[in-house]
Amino acid sequence: MPEVIFPGPEGRLEGRYHPQKSPDAPIAIILHPHPQFGGTMNNRVVHRLHYAFHEIGFTVLRFNFRGVGRSQGEYDQGIGELSDAASALDYLQAMNPNSKHCWVAGFSFGAWIGMQLLMRRPEITGFISVAPPANMYDFSFLAPCPSSGLIINGTADRVAPPKDTASLVSKLREQKGITISHEEIAGAGHFFENEEEHMAPMIGQVQDYVRRRLGEGTR
Repeated sequence: MPEVIFPGPEGRLEGRYHPQKSPDAPIAIILHPHPQFGGTMNNRVVHRLHYAFHEIGFTVLRFNFRGVGRSQGEYDQGIGELSDAASALDYLQAMNPNSKHCWVAGFSFGAWIGMQLLMRRPEITGFISVAPPANMYDFSFLAPCPSSGLIINGTADRVAPPKDTASLVSKLREQKGITISHEEIAGAGHFFENEEEHMAPMIGQVQDYVRRRLGEGTR
């Protein structure tokens, strides 16, 4: 998988880019957890999401937020990281001008950034939010949430408690014109540590959901 360097708001950003042969393949960007708590694009959940999308026909880009790995700049409380994500999407779209579907997937802090990107970019047709930290960050900007998506979390998550995730889902489900799907992985913690019992079922749910949405061809 080629390493890529592309321009961000504070200098270069480092990514991994995995294209498909088809020029009109759907595209997806994957956003990593909190930079100040060891989050990088090589996080296990992010890595698995990247390949989950690629396996079902997406051209995929994951990247390091500013100040992580070889990406320039320094942590910016989520404001700069949102700009980084917008730059990553610009880069991915420029490389794939014929793509008709655009998705964003994020894990933990990356899920929060991904949902904000959704509000800025109407061309995003679907989202995956894995373990969104609704207890730490305000998600009230999703008014209204512009596209349908899947929120998925573990029932034993101590970082982002399930009750806060359920509350976020119920608020979003009150909105008209979109469908918010919600799946819980029994016994899984924030990082889906157990491969067979937690990670593999989570990735399977993500792939099933995205395949279904692509088959429907709807927002």
